Amino acid sequence: MKEGIHPKYGKAIVRCACGETFETRSTVSQINVDICSKCHPFFTGRQKLVDAGGRVDKFKKRMGQK
Repeated sequence: MKEGIHPKYGKAIVRCACGETFETRSTVSQINVDICSKCHPFFTGRQKLVDAGGRVDKFKKRMGQK
């Protein structure tokens, strides 16, 4: 590999919207995520709706649901 063209690969802190943090390795020092394995419905078994800009309400209104 050529010298001086590759980015630095070091420790990175990952922060989730639920408050969970863990350490991994990446080319950036901080990574912010919306959903992690601690709060994702596939891993927890609980249903969680993430409403981005009122899309869920807009869909329910369009389909005639309350």
